Amino acid sequence: MANVSQRVGFDTERARAATTFNSTYQTIGTALTENPVVIVFDNQTDVAVPLSVDGVNVWKTFSSGEAFVLDLRANNGIASNYTIDLGTQFRTYAAVGTSGSIRIAIIFAR
Repeated sequence: MANVSQRVGFDTERARAATTFNSTYQTIGTALTENPVVIVFDNQTDVAVPLSVDGVNVWKTFSSGEAFVLDLRANNGIASNYTIDLGTQFRTYAAVGTSGSIRIAIIFAR
């Protein structure tokens, strides 16, 4: 086996069903307990899903069926440990949908 100085971990997927949306800020899963290096946002719903990290401002709105990969290692500039703060909570205030869910998958460094 090769000498591996750092390994990845796979955090529990965060999700919220479209049928539970209600146009007020709601959490999507739990707050971050690991510092992510890659995050996959996947809107599998039939509605647009605005995403917020502070419960006040929209960071990005995901169209129905849109997926987005945020690779913090590849986009780190001069900061090799570029990541998102522990405790960050993703939220949405999407209108009620009829199917699917918004899903967030996280890979972190061990």
